[in-house]
Amino acid sequence: MTQQYEEKVIVFLDSGVGGLPYLGRTRSHVPCARLHYIADDAGFPYGTKAVSEVEDILLDRTKRLRALLMPDFLVIACNTASQIALKTLRAAHPDLTIIGTVPAVKPAAEQSSSGCIGIMATERTVADPYLDDLIARYAPEYRVIKLPAQALVSFVEHRFLESNAQERKEAVEPYVKELIGQGVDRIVLACTHFLHVQEDIAACAEALGARGLKIVDSLEGIAKRVAQLFDGFGGAECPQGFAGAKGRFLLTSEPPFDPLYAEWAERFGLLPPEQL
Repeated sequence: MTQQYEEKVIVFLDSGVGGLPYLGRTRSHVPCARLHYIADDAGFPYGTKAVSEVEDILLDRTKRLRALLMPDFLVIACNTASQIALKTLRAAHPDLTIIGTVPAVKPAAEQSSSGCIGIMATERTVADPYLDDLIARYAPEYRVIKLPAQALVSFVEHRFLESNAQERKEAVEPYVKELIGQGVDRIVLACTHFLHVQEDIAACAEALGARGLKIVDSLEGIAKRVAQLFDGFGGAECPQGFAGAKGRFLLTSEPPFDPLYAEWAERFGLLPPEQL
């Protein structure tokens, strides 16, 4: 008798829609898993909150999502949340595999030829000592420009889907101009929300004459890490032709939800929004 395949569950958690690209990329690496997504819209944004408040929020959300979804893996698809609370969450849930996302300083430094890299992040990520530690470890000889881009987080969360190319250009241009003016040849997207405007950032840089500038993120690295762990937990035994069921899209606010979240869910192949 053929043993029935036990579907693995992976949950992605972010303050909003920023982590959705991580879910999308991971799905291509682990097609057999069921991937759920939680947009903590009631806690949005994390980047302007105190460290203790973000920790309390994430402890609450993790407790609730475990009770509802019983995940095999949890991906904190948010740089700010990972920097602040990853150790706390792992200590509180030692039986759960938790993967964090951190700014891709190392690959940016390895790729840079000018010796100057820029980091676009939330206010909290820029201020957190963790980022300074990353820079000291992987780019000690480099000139690193840390640029808070908090307004861009809100733009992506609330306006991106209805924006046109000109509006997106206007949203990213002040940050791109600042970094190009400082001489960077690599821009690290240290907030997952910025992945949604990555093409707009690249186009803006090219239009401003910085054709050698490259954008660096942790998207593929996280997806590969999840896949590696997934295989180690038996995910490699997925039957041929098996496809994971459509995942849930959960919000932490009370309904009625902002209609834009239904569009985000559909865009990333998830079920319509519901409350966590």
